[in-house]
Amino acid sequence: MEPLTGGSSPAHCSFGTLRTCFPILTWLPMYSLTWLKMDLIAGLTVGLTVVPQALAYAEVAGLPVQYGLYSAFMGGFIYCVFGTSKDITLGPTAIMSLLCSTYMDGDPVFAVVLTLLCGVIQAGMALLRLGFLLDFISYPVIKGFTCAAAVTIGFGQVKNILGLKDIPQQFFLQVYYTFHKIPQARVGDVVLGLCCLFFLVMMTVMKNSLPLVEEEAPRFVRAARGLVWSLATIRNALVVIAATGVAYSAEVTGCHFFSLTGKTAKGLPAFKAPPVSETIANGTVITFSDIAKDLGGGLAVIPLMGVLESIAIAKAFGSKNNYRIDANQELFAIGLTNIMGSFVSAYPITGSFGRTAVNSQTGVCTPAGGVVTGVIVLLSLAFLMPLFFYIPKASLAAIIICAVSPMVDFSVPVQLWRVKRLDLLPFLITFLVSFWEVQYGIVGGVVVSGFMLMYIMARPKIKVSDHGVVVLELDSGLNFPVSEHLSRLVYTHAFQASPSRCLVLDCSHVSVIDYTVVHELTELLKQFELRGVSLVFAGLKPSVLKVLLTAELPGFRHTDSVDEALRLLTVISPITTNSSNHQSPARAQTDHTALSQSVPGYLEPSS
Repeated sequence: MEPLTGGSSPAHCSFGTLRTCFPILTWLPMYSLTWLKMDLIAGLTVGLTVVPQALAYAEVAGLPVQYGLYSAFMGGFIYCVFGTSKDITLGPTAIMSLLCSTYMDGDPVFAVVLTLLCGVIQAGMALLRLGFLLDFISYPVIKGFTCAAAVTIGFGQVKNILGLKDIPQQFFLQVYYTFHKIPQARVGDVVLGLCCLFFLVMMTVMKNSLPLVEEEAPRFVRAARGLVWSLATIRNALVVIAATGVAYSAEVTGCHFFSLTGKTAKGLPAFKAPPVSETIANGTVITFSDIAKDLGGGLAVIPLMGVLESIAIAKAFGSKNNYRIDANQELFAIGLTNIMGSFVSAYPITGSFGRTAVNSQTGVCTPAGGVVTGVIVLLSLAFLMPLFFYIPKASLAAIIICAVSPMVDFSVPVQLWRVKRLDLLPFLITFLVSFWEVQYGIVGGVVVSGFMLMYIMARPKIKVSDHGVVVLELDSGLNFPVSEHLSRLVYTHAFQASPSRCLVLDCSHVSVIDYTVVHELTELLKQFELRGVSLVFAGLKPSVLKVLLTAELPGFRHTDSVDEALRLLTVISPITTNSSNHQSPARAQTDHTALSQSVPGYLEPSS
């Protein structure tokens, strides 16, 4: 049976709608053993990365360490069904942990309620189709964010390569104290970290430089290439396993050379409804509404920043790997993950730049890699904590540094300078401010881009030419910000001349008009009539013409083209002069009727 290629049957539309709601249906029918192998490798590698990170981020959030793991597995299962990016991994991040710590005050109940409310807000935005708001994150903003985040995350791992402790999270303080404490570096961590970095770089170069092998090549050549490619692909997992073996050997011999992940709490979280109240030590009951009030601005900041971060990361990797994401669907996936996460005592999550980079670099093919990561986290909670105890932090730092380094793209500012220099402004604002706080960098870039967009709307290019009468050619829509600018140009070129001049408004590129502009045009037409000159609209699109006709503008005339408008004004000038000399209404009506017959597209003026 051949597939249907035409028509839009209800069954076809229903399946299309179903695939939009459940993106897993777009790739699951094509799933292959090759994809399964790559997803298993990527999921395992990310899983080995996320466990120690989640433990650390829980401490950043001021919560017991197990809450980091509680927050790390739900995203893999939910996003596999509802997500549209193959690369992104959802879970706890340093930025989100820092933001949450401001509002949770180390209280797990506040953390769970915050997660639930964040999820409801994010899912509500998705259901209201507000994902288009995220389209205002421009390419320069995304690139500025990814470059700054890569530098921030990469340098943030230097302390683990050096084995340093008590380094602040803020970037500039981190730089200062990292260099200040270099004399305290642990030799074991430095040697292990540099060896891991060297191995990862070497394997990456080998994989990128592998030549294509033809099918006619000898079997051993093809086998050798496949072996090198496989080892290079699982390089992150190999580093973790090898480094863990070295660290374990050192520990059992009594040599404490390395900084290890350390002990973690065992046990799966109970699946239960989020708490609606909390009883504190003195017996006082804090109600759900009181908790929501105490969370305050966090209910605006955290959902928004979670969405902005995650969408920016998804867009960045979508651009890098040549696929598109659905912003509304991403919103829904993040919101549902937070809602379901609140049932397992998670705190708010978002997309992780570092782990997403690891996921992408390892060669993940579908969101199913997140399921493997989720299983690793669940297994670690239930059984594998003793094994993760021996993972050296330096090895994980090396993986993250190698994963994020390709995202520092120095060619972007050069391209922006060459193509459009003004776009460097949001890029630089995002890039520089992100070193202070990443979330402020994104917001700053979006705000600057928004102001640039509003300026373009308020001050569109209007070409002024003289054909015996003034012709103003508009190159964009007529929205309310442009009304004052348009009036100023009309007064300058038509009314300030002596005598006042007729004017043609070329609207052939105008597809939108609003009431504020209509009101301003009404006032301009009255001024033209008082001065005894004419304003003619040319090339109006049907949608714009309908609005202007509905508004019943006084003295409204329009033609199909500028040339017709110029011919009309050549004929109408004597009539306008006679009208100013108190021509009878009957004679004026006769003249306008004659004009409508002699000038194609001419519409008699409204009374």
